[in-house]
Amino acid sequence: MIAETVCSAVSVAGLGIAAVTAYRRRYLAAARIAAYSLVPIGLVMTGIVGWLADTAFSPTAWAGFVVLGGAWAMFMITRAVERRGGGTRKERRAAKAAARREAEAPTASAPSLGQGSGLSTRPAAAPRATGSGDDFSDIEAILKKHGI
Repeated sequence: MIAETVCSAVSVAGLGIAAVTAYRRRYLAAARIAAYSLVPIGLVMTGIVGWLADTAFSPTAWAGFVVLGGAWAMFMITRAVERRGGGTRKERRAAKAAARREAEAPTASAPSLGQGSGLSTRPAAAPRATGSGDDFSDIEAILKKHGI
C-alpha cells in the first residue's frame, strides 16, 4: 500500500516538473520528463510493484537469489578454468600428442612429409664438420625443408 502511494507521488511530482519545463518552452525535455514520470504509476498499475514488495520481504525469494548467484559464479569459474587450462583432459592429451608428431629434429635437411609418402626422393645431406659452415647449417636446413 505504501509503495503504491510513493510511486503515485513520484509520478505527480514528475508531471509537475514536466509542466514547468514546458512552460519554459523546452517541449522536447518536458516530453521526456513526462515519459519518465509515468513509469512508476505504470508499474503500480501492472502489479509489478506489489510483486517486488512481496519478493523483497520473502526469505524464500532471497534464498533463490543466493542460489542463482552461486550457480552464476560456478559457471563463470568453470569457464575461466577451461580457458586457462586449454579444455578438457582429452583435448590437452590430443594437443600434446599432435605436438610430438609434428616435431622435427633441428638438423634435418629434407622436409618431413610423413612415412611412405614418396614425394621426397633426394637423400638427406650429411652435416658438415667445418667450423664456418656450422653457423649457416640451421638456416640451410630450414631453407631445404621449405624447398628453397
